[in-house]
Amino acid sequence: MDMTKQNVIVSQPDAEIMNMAISVAVANSSIFTAVAEKPPVGPPGYISISRRRFVNLKNLDSFNGAERINSWVDSMRASSPTHIKSSSFLKEDWIRQHPSALDMFEQIIDASKGKQIVMFLDYDGTLSPIVEDPDRAFMSDAMRKTVKKVARSFPTAIVSGRCRDKVYKFVRLAELYYAGSHGMDIKGPAKGSKYMKGSQGVLCQPASEFLPMIDEVYKLLVDKTKSTPGAKVENNKFCLSVHFRCVDEKKWNELSLQVRSVLKEYPILRLTQGRKVLEIRPTIKWDKGKALEFLLESLGYAKCTDVFPVYIGDDRTDEDAFKVLRERGQGFGILVSKIPKETNATYSLQEPAEVMDFLQRLVEWKRKSVRSHAML
Repeated sequence: MDMTKQNVIVSQPDAEIMNMAISVAVANSSIFTAVAEKPPVGPPGYISISRRRFVNLKNLDSFNGAERINSWVDSMRASSPTHIKSSSFLKEDWIRQHPSALDMFEQIIDASKGKQIVMFLDYDGTLSPIVEDPDRAFMSDAMRKTVKKVARSFPTAIVSGRCRDKVYKFVRLAELYYAGSHGMDIKGPAKGSKYMKGSQGVLCQPASEFLPMIDEVYKLLVDKTKSTPGAKVENNKFCLSVHFRCVDEKKWNELSLQVRSVLKEYPILRLTQGRKVLEIRPTIKWDKGKALEFLLESLGYAKCTDVFPVYIGDDRTDEDAFKVLRERGQGFGILVSKIPKETNATYSLQEPAEVMDFLQRLVEWKRKSVRSHAML
């Protein structure tokens, strides 16, 4: 199937809709969730959306509800501002398991020989530093020049939780692929890429039917969180972000409860937490890992054994892409972090400055490789 000309078919919401449909204090009462009955069939290639449905707690067994409740609670607790997740790790052991991509550069190059490198780059915390105001997360001119050179050397995509239009305004490079909203809004290069495959308009928007709901929830969250100093709600078109990096720790629980009080009416949406941000997305089987696979297929590399994808990211949502690469047994992921974290990435870098160093070395290796082949 030519996926560049098709709407992506997504599955019906499954047990994951339970993630935000509960109140963690509930023991034996009714809770909000989606009913088990099959919803009306929508247009081909899309799922139908159902809201404000109810089931009793005893019906959760069919969804493995108890496990999902505990998993969700543990996840939120583990990533709260007052919890130091890295405390269970010995940094030296972690570095041995996830060595610096700079230190291992020669080994990485050896593994990629004879294969087509394809670059996937997160934005916030990877190409730009994490800043208090997300609207001011600008990348440096040096980083932009470096990414431009990378795109000339390899097929390159930016995969971000940001709205695609917003991340494009930050990057301002027309020769890249852009996957915004955690990969739910993918567009090919506008111009200047030798890796373009035919017409490169919007390639994939698997969550289009959720747009009215996302806008509705955005307005509710803005109103609900306006009493929390420092909280900022960002509309990323197919998903929402509630930033709390400027919220006092004492206000964290209050903010969390405010967000959950809104989302309990929308069980078709799920909540995850990244670094100082709550992410709200449609419950469909689509994430940054799916976006990576889609882009590889769009580029014609889906079933190739001589492709070498490299994904660099710093956030929990990037783990879906790292996991895909491990399962494919092709390429590798690089986690950008100064502290040890549980990760599916193979290598690590500490900050955007090291990311730029790694990318510059990659471009220089490519330049020398092309020159040596030309001389043969």
